[in-house]
Amino acid sequence: MGGGPSGGWSLMRSFRRDESVRSQRLSEGILRRIARFAMPYRRMLAVFLGLIVFDALLSAANPLIYRAIIDDGILKHESGFVVELAFVLVGLALADAVLSLWQRWISARVGEGLIFDMRTQVFAHFQRMPIAFFSRTQTGALVSRLNNDVLDAQQAFTDTFSSVIGNIVSVVITLAAMFLLSWQITLVALALLPVILLPARWVGHRMQTITRESYNLNAKMVSMMTERFNVAGALLVKLFGEPIREIRSFEEKAGRVRDIGITQAMYTRVFMVAILLTASLATALVYGWGGVLAADGALQVGTVVALTAYLNRLYGPLTALSNVQVDIMTALVSFDRVFEVLDLQPMVAEKADAAEIPAGPATIEFDHVDFSYPRAEEVSLASLESVAVLDQAPSQEVLYDVSFVARPGELIALVGPSGAGKTTISNLIPRLYDVRAGAIRIDGIDVRDATLDSIHRAIGVVTQDAHLFHDTIRANLLYAKPDATSEELIEALRAAQIMPLVESLPAGLDTMVGDRGYRLSGGEKQRIAIARLLLKAPDIVVLDEATAHLDSESEVAVQVALKTALAGRTSVVIAHRLSTVREADLILTISGGRIVERGTHAELLAAGGLYAELYRTQFQRQAQPTPDSDPREAAAAG
Repeated sequence: MGGGPSGGWSLMRSFRRDESVRSQRLSEGILRRIARFAMPYRRMLAVFLGLIVFDALLSAANPLIYRAIIDDGILKHESGFVVELAFVLVGLALADAVLSLWQRWISARVGEGLIFDMRTQVFAHFQRMPIAFFSRTQTGALVSRLNNDVLDAQQAFTDTFSSVIGNIVSVVITLAAMFLLSWQITLVALALLPVILLPARWVGHRMQTITRESYNLNAKMVSMMTERFNVAGALLVKLFGEPIREIRSFEEKAGRVRDIGITQAMYTRVFMVAILLTASLATALVYGWGGVLAADGALQVGTVVALTAYLNRLYGPLTALSNVQVDIMTALVSFDRVFEVLDLQPMVAEKADAAEIPAGPATIEFDHVDFSYPRAEEVSLASLESVAVLDQAPSQEVLYDVSFVARPGELIALVGPSGAGKTTISNLIPRLYDVRAGAIRIDGIDVRDATLDSIHRAIGVVTQDAHLFHDTIRANLLYAKPDATSEELIEALRAAQIMPLVESLPAGLDTMVGDRGYRLSGGEKQRIAIARLLLKAPDIVVLDEATAHLDSESEVAVQVALKTALAGRTSVVIAHRLSTVREADLILTISGGRIVERGTHAELLAAGGLYAELYRTQFQRQAQPTPDSDPREAAAAG
């Protein structure tokens, strides 16, 4: 049966594929793009095609040799001739083994090469996408494009391509040989083909539905595990969850996966039984009818054996070719999904003649900046957000006519109520987004005209929730300066007021920080992030509420570290605790996306506006004693 049981399982996988791909519209010119992708491997693919054809021809010779052994050797008592043909069969078997290994080597080289090419292109493309892209898309969808779709596209060459070509050649040669041996028996054997195809179609439709449901159920189960197994999810379950409820919820999902797995196994067995039963019926037919003809002298015994051998090579490839359109479309759709991502152009792109921002003291200028966040169709794809249609809601204006200048060495503080637009302003400085109107300049160079590398070199950012990779302290620091020496790392840690902690750890700099740095406290993470900033030594520092959620002790340590980080640098600081920006050279009060006040701490307090109101509210909250507090602590807070 065309490769035995493993060939049957391969057929089952083919019929399990979703036939809805037939109706999918592919992007224009996709075949040309696939051909360009495969161009570096064209010689190897040509050799691969030649090997497939040659191997099919060699395999087709075996039944004819069986016939010769029986009719011209055994029945004529020519033992020497039988031995010679037996050696020929050994030679053909060795040649087939060598060809099989050669085909697999080429298939692996081409397949893995294509995977490497596509993965690196998609990964590099993701790296160029703006932060708005990642804020909208699902992480799982991005990983799926990088893994599943790339693998499916690769299989178009290593599996679908070789299978289709091999099956076509095998069917043509086998049918030609069978018609030459006995066209009557061949026609009857072909008449049995619907006995395979009708059950295969029925089982295939059922399997497609079950497979889609299985994927959904597995995705839900994996999603639950992912959410519960990361530190934040595990903590939430410990604090608010009920273990028995969690276990029951997982058991329900895992139970449905189990049940559908049993159903899949039974449908698969029905499919296999249909193929094996048809093969057995056809073999019985050939031996019965052919045996009668051989007994009457109308057909040679060797011919009956050869026909039976060819029959076992016929049904598998014919059944596979009946579903070839779905196989090819599945492969093309996978390529199309990869190309869909590669065709999504990043909104924040570097100009061909972009200028370098020079190193050294830097001036930041906001010149009548208006901004609204990009619409969904500008930065994302519906398939990456797991929605049918992208959000069509119009974008709301976030910033209006924002203008200010931060000169070298100055500290500019942004204060205001939550949602006023402070973080948006800080995100525009390193060009995470592009402005809608106006301009942002660094040393007189519009950031849209500057190279992205020079912008990133010039600017260092510490966010409210400092992110650390699941790696060592050393690796997280080296991310800012890969060639830093151990002495430079230690100096940065000392300046960030975190070296005593690192020295107390058994592994020191080689201590793993855990997922997102969860093995460290909030203050410790912030100081590691400040050490990373100091190691980078940028000319501009942006702090987004770096001390907002720290305890008093951690805040004092972080504030000391920040003084070192900000010394001599142009700084823009978003302040949650207004007491931390009293010494700022300029305080900008932001409300409703506009700068409503500007001045020093003393000037804004004297003006009695929003800043003064916010400061008084915060002062009163800090100074208000609680039933369990010490009045002296309240006085100290004031």
